[in-house]
Amino acid sequence: MAAVFDLDLETEEGSEGEPELSPSDVCPLAESRAAGLEPVGHCEEVELTETSVNLGPERIGPHCFELLRVLGKGGYGKVFQVRKVQGTNLGKIYAMKVLRKAKIVRNAKDTAHMRAERNILESVKHPFIVELAYAFQTGGKLYLILECLSGGELFTHLEREGIFLEDTACFYLAEITLALGHLHSQGIIYRDLKPENIMLNSQGHIKLTDFGLCKESIHEGAVTHTFCGTIEYMAPEILVRSGHNRAVDWWSLGALMYDMLTGSPPFTAENRKKTMDKIIKGKLTLPPYLTPDARDLVKKFLKRNPGQRIGGGPGDAADVQRHPFFRHINWDDLLARRIDPPFRPSLQSEEDVSQFDSHFTRQTPVDSPDDTALSESANQAFLGFTYVAPSVLDSIKEGFSFQPKLRSPRRLHSSPRTPPPEVLAL
Repeated sequence: MAAVFDLDLETEEGSEGEPELSPSDVCPLAESRAAGLEPVGHCEEVELTETSVNLGPERIGPHCFELLRVLGKGGYGKVFQVRKVQGTNLGKIYAMKVLRKAKIVRNAKDTAHMRAERNILESVKHPFIVELAYAFQTGGKLYLILECLSGGELFTHLEREGIFLEDTACFYLAEITLALGHLHSQGIIYRDLKPENIMLNSQGHIKLTDFGLCKESIHEGAVTHTFCGTIEYMAPEILVRSGHNRAVDWWSLGALMYDMLTGSPPFTAENRKKTMDKIIKGKLTLPPYLTPDARDLVKKFLKRNPGQRIGGGPGDAADVQRHPFFRHINWDDLLARRIDPPFRPSLQSEEDVSQFDSHFTRQTPVDSPDDTALSESANQAFLGFTYVAPSVLDSIKEGFSFQPKLRSPRRLHSSPRTPPPEVLAL
């Protein structure tokens, strides 16, 4: 696995650093009647509406989870594998992302991106997108409880194999296409597609994670101008700041496809500026062993004019799905996860962390205390972040593993990348 998890909020240069989601503490929900948060001991109460989270009897907080393993660390906090030890879903394994409020509130963009990511995780439900189970907060920290994706990152498997066979790449690209198409249908562009942000569940199906660079409300005809993403996978219209829309995700999928089939992204160089120059005006070179259909799809994904790019028109994902490269895919079966993945992780138990970096998993898991006192105005940024998934509430009446993204680039002898940090958000 790569060396360090970046918790979406973390950027080392500039900073549209996208904070990862954050929540607020669920205390006695039955007593929450006042809008906004009111201090109660060390936690805060929020009124939850019927449209977002139905009221339930369960009190959720850090005490509900036993720390099992460290899965990653970043500038804003840690990610743990945890087991639920109280209430509903007793014994279930999750990934718990812990973020420090004091770091987030230093930057207005971080706060805005955290809120956007939190909203997206709550609102977007799809078989190939990580699920949020709970969100809560204490005085100094935000907690996200996500589905535990024990298959690890696609990055790890791609690094291990070097390249994928076309049939293997086709399967993963098809599942990603459905996930991107769903996001786009909700007016969301993803903007950071790369192997580190694609996780596998225990069965080997993909899950998109890390929504810190997403942009909401980008519907047909709308554009945005933020310079963000991972250089090797960024579309030229982001680099030249001409305004971009959902077509940038199809460029990134093309760069990812090229990476899967050749061992490196299509445009790389010894530094960022040269890599950017290649993306903007370099010649695309395709290896001779690619099939005609694969060559054609890569070329259509990597059209520099977004209006000519496959998926860049009104048809969006439907145009991609019709390409001959995917002619053997039954899209209904794929969406229902009735097609066996090409790789199934070898896992001994639900707690198996063998697909994660042992540099982290062998550390003693400790959620260090945070006594930072935020002002009342600073705490306003975190109003409304408490969440309990409807599926959890349903089970009371009678997620999903998330893996923060690793920030170390895959480095093959034949595929140098620009030096880290590889994510820019300026």
